[in-house]
Amino acid sequence: MELRICFLYGGLMNIYGDRGNVIALAKRAQWRGIAPIVKIINPGDPIDPDYFDVFVFGGGQDKEQYVAARDLQELNGERLRVAVDYGAVVLAVCGGYQLLGLYYQPWNAPRIEGVGLINSYTIAGNERFIGNVIVDSPYGKLVGFENHSGLTYLGEGVEPLGEVLKGKGNNGTDGTEGVISGTVFGTYMHGPILPKNHLLTDHILGLALSRRYGKIELSKLDDDFEVLAHDIAAARPR
Repeated sequence: MELRICFLYGGLMNIYGDRGNVIALAKRAQWRGIAPIVKIINPGDPIDPDYFDVFVFGGGQDKEQYVAARDLQELNGERLRVAVDYGAVVLAVCGGYQLLGLYYQPWNAPRIEGVGLINSYTIAGNERFIGNVIVDSPYGKLVGFENHSGLTYLGEGVEPLGEVLKGKGNNGTDGTEGVISGTVFGTYMHGPILPKNHLLTDHILGLALSRRYGKIELSKLDDDFEVLAHDIAAARPR
């Protein structure tokens, strides 16, 4: 079996170690005898909607988001939507998460139109949320690190990734963090999120593989180091 991973705009949107999410998916597939294939799609490169099993979309500053958003509006947004319709999984972090919504309104700058894959919108706040995060989720207590001033609000038809136990999350007021909409996952958690949260990683891996192979039972791995990394991160102060 193969796992076909797209690092979406990996040369542009890769802040705070988001590439580690690609590495975590690839390694946890490889350790189970599944061959990972990783390709970077940069602005101007067309997405093949039928090829990729999972898309990893990292974070970036506003200037990088304008570039990625323009490509999504002109070329790849519809292809990404078709890929999701075909069963592909998307993990989007921070800036990538914002661009999957309806729009992102920066501070005193033109609005950035989103893809509309998730029913959400983001506006720039006047406070920057920086620090460690713990989220109660269906995949256990997730740990990560947030650094954003965008305030994201979820609409109907989507669910948060989890409830904030430590940190600010989507907007600092409603207690939510991230989003789940079908096979689309969004979060503000860097760190990167997947190496420290192996249950979420394996859930995404299983969903991605099911696109072409049907439901499979992932073999158990020795996760002592992953659990240790998780527990150390969870014990850190804000």
